[in-house]
Amino acid sequence: MKLLKPLWILRNGRKKKLGCSVSTWSPLATAFNTRPNSRPIFDSLKERTGLFNKPELTTFEGFYTLKDQAIEATDRLIEEATNSPTRPMVEIFDELSDTLCKVADLAEFVRIAHPQPHFARAAEEACISISGVVEKLNTHKGLYEALKKSVENGTSGDKHLAELFLFDFEQSGIHLEENKRKSVVALNDVILQTGQRFMAGAAKPRRVSRSAVPQNVRHFFSTEGDNIIVSGVYAECGEAAAREAAYRLYLAPDGTQDRLLDAVLQARHHMATLCGFQTYADRAIKASTMETAANVRQFLDLLSDGLHDRARMDFDVMLKMKKQETPYLDQLNCWDTPYYTHKAKNLLLDQANSDFSPYFSLGACMEGLDMLCQELYGISLKSEEMLPGESWSPDVYKLAVVHESEGLLGHIYCDLYERPGKPHQDCHFTIQGGKLLPDGSYQNPIVVIMLSLSGGHRSGPALLSAGALDNLFHEAGHALHSMLGRAPHQHVAGTRCPTDLAELPSVLMECFAADPQVLRRFARHFQTRQAAPERTLQRLCASKRLFAASEMQLQVFYSALDQQYHDRPAAPGGRTTDDLKEVQKQYYGLPYVENTAWQHRFSHLVGYGAKYYSYLISRALASSAWNTHFAADPLARRAGRRLRDRVLRHGGAVPPQVLLKDYLEMEITPQTLASALIDELDCHKDHLDTVLKILDRK
Repeated sequence: MKLLKPLWILRNGRKKKLGCSVSTWSPLATAFNTRPNSRPIFDSLKERTGLFNKPELTTFEGFYTLKDQAIEATDRLIEEATNSPTRPMVEIFDELSDTLCKVADLAEFVRIAHPQPHFARAAEEACISISGVVEKLNTHKGLYEALKKSVENGTSGDKHLAELFLFDFEQSGIHLEENKRKSVVALNDVILQTGQRFMAGAAKPRRVSRSAVPQNVRHFFSTEGDNIIVSGVYAECGEAAAREAAYRLYLAPDGTQDRLLDAVLQARHHMATLCGFQTYADRAIKASTMETAANVRQFLDLLSDGLHDRARMDFDVMLKMKKQETPYLDQLNCWDTPYYTHKAKNLLLDQANSDFSPYFSLGACMEGLDMLCQELYGISLKSEEMLPGESWSPDVYKLAVVHESEGLLGHIYCDLYERPGKPHQDCHFTIQGGKLLPDGSYQNPIVVIMLSLSGGHRSGPALLSAGALDNLFHEAGHALHSMLGRAPHQHVAGTRCPTDLAELPSVLMECFAADPQVLRRFARHFQTRQAAPERTLQRLCASKRLFAASEMQLQVFYSALDQQYHDRPAAPGGRTTDDLKEVQKQYYGLPYVENTAWQHRFSHLVGYGAKYYSYLISRALASSAWNTHFAADPLARRAGRRLRDRVLRHGGAVPPQVLLKDYLEMEITPQTLASALIDELDCHKDHLDTVLKILDRK
């Protein structure tokens, strides 16, 4: 039986004389250049399995079975741990963690991603049940005492992991007297419930009366009766007055949000002090690469000093652009910077996104990832056909990750297309962590990469923008961290490590996506298969370096505000806007806009909680890794082997300071990390200037 080919292949499938710049697509690229779809006639003839090949999940009721099995296993493991265990305590605790995570992580993903409400609801119920079990474990005095005793007696097994488990316990206040412990539990509940309400409010559109919006810009906004709906800051809108109106209206102070944020900050500080920390930031940062809140503050201050003049140069260029566009406006404002950054990048590209994205079809990009994996790590990405029922949506791909000598390392499910009800966020989910099993075999990891691409229908493959290419490589970095890790315990396998370390491999992958040496290996036109013109690649990579200093300064400002809120007692009565003004004046080059409360829209204050700085740290680490090991020869196997052996393999099984000092062969201090980012900016500035001169001569 012949299979129908996609129309875009038929239209462009005529024989032509092939030049040296034309090549055929690999099976992987061909698979990803065609959007999968269900084939009910053929599927009905095949054996049916459950979600992620779990036989219990052929129907949504299977979540109740998985939940009950996990609870039964948990009770058995608690009994073993608290009654003269015959194996190291860490082994019992890791089995506990693995048992619960395999249900909780799977259910959390299905709750978010499954398009069928009954599956999503059953998954959510499983999440709630497992969360209740985890809360019970975190307050189980018998478990805590058994673990603590084993550490004191030297019978715990892996001491570093045992201490991590103890720290998790003590964050819940289990070591405190009963009244204080109950207060910590109650405060945790306040933080969870209030934080969820704050995050929901942060994304809520602003409804305002028509009279509150200048008449000359009303047509830029949606209307609802006599009201106008402002759903964002309209950052890329070409009309300055509309950008200003959106900024002022969307970011206007919100009393409810202010009370919720204040309640979260108060509860976090109270909980931290009950647990023996001076501030919540000290509690949140303790096990990270930076180790203390004082180190984070020093890093941000050093970086801020280095950025001041460099960011000012960016703002001067933006102001010049603004004066050329609107001569009657002579001041750069907060609502202008995203617009002029976007405009400058488009000008540098010298072409619309539609002109270069054909060279970055989804298939071509996946071929590029496979090429990187083979060159650096000796692994291949193999497209696998799924059984009926294995996937939650018909347009999901499945990849086997196969090492040239070690064999199968794990599976990556790629949920890459937008669909109704699917969250518009790019992220990585761990479904099953890696773990050494008692029989000596290894429990291979299972992960999901989620994007929100459009296209991929019979008219042609999904074509990636520059931003989408970065996001794909970023999330693939997380997935490869999970695949290449071989930590013996799942509690610290792959990305289960401090946030600043977990982001290192993914930010490093963005460096590969911004290097012409790498891109020219796979960027090919989806129709003609011609290689992307060198001029296009140079412009694309250079565009990612435009206004890098001002963008980094904004991240420093966000991070400093997060620290300000969490690194001292929260002021009663809600003074978060006063703090915002103070921090913006010190750390950002543009003035605060009166009668705005940007922090009321910053949901990361809840999600990260004193750890928003982590992206800057991981970027500094990635920059050091790139310049030291990859820049001269991005595809060197020795560099890939070193990264895997000294970083990726261990996950969180080694303290991050020890691991990174060994890998980068330098002290990991606020000074070295701030210097790495400033050096990166200067290197990129020199490269950008060189590229612009070359392009101007052509």
